[in-house]
Amino acid sequence: MNVLIVHAHPEPQSFCTAMMARMKARFEAQGHSVEVSDLYAEQFDPVAKAADFAERQNPDYLVYALEQRHASKTGTLPADIAREVERLKCADLLVLNFPLFWFSVPAMLKGWIDRVFLSGLVYGGRNFYDRGLMKGKQAWVTFTLGGREHMFGPGSVHGDLEGLLSPVLRGSLGYAGFEVLKPFAAYHVPYIAEEARHAILEDLDLAVDTLHNRGALPMPSLDHFDAQMNPLANGSVR
Repeated sequence: MNVLIVHAHPEPQSFCTAMMARMKARFEAQGHSVEVSDLYAEQFDPVAKAADFAERQNPDYLVYALEQRHASKTGTLPADIAREVERLKCADLLVLNFPLFWFSVPAMLKGWIDRVFLSGLVYGGRNFYDRGLMKGKQAWVTFTLGGREHMFGPGSVHGDLEGLLSPVLRGSLGYAGFEVLKPFAAYHVPYIAEEARHAILEDLDLAVDTLHNRGALPMPSLDHFDAQMNPLANGSVR
């Protein structure tokens, strides 16, 4: 299996970075091939902009998705995007590893999705959810956060983590067609003792070892909707 870990933490000595290194070593010990996109270390530019396109299809008005399609077809993608796209195309499993910032991913990682999830390659037209162009690949989100575990879930102060991360779990990964595995959360990381950190890393080892049994998050099927995306009367939404 080819694994791509997209890591987005600005501190090389962070626990989040330790999680990335731990997963890389564990996957490799199982015989998998692992590529790491360390976005901060590689100084990835997260800003989607007109300058991303050297040869514009429409030089007068920027529609980013349409210019992505044009640049992909003409082989004129910027070198940094082209590199990440090739990494993504080769991956059977995409792992997004990051610290939770304001109930979301860091801007660096959001920018990676914006620039690398190309229209026409990852999604486009009716190619989304179970018809997304990444169908057949898996995605897994692993992250660190400062909150305690009891602060998340039904009836908790912050609500359910999977709902909180819906923009990336459903709106990005699921939309693109990935089978989205249940996420792995490392709670209260800035405040716990070294022993507790070791325990989290051991839990992460186990999660990697049993990834085939982790289960996937439910996503919609377009079979349950008509051409205008109205729910079918005799269908159901998963």
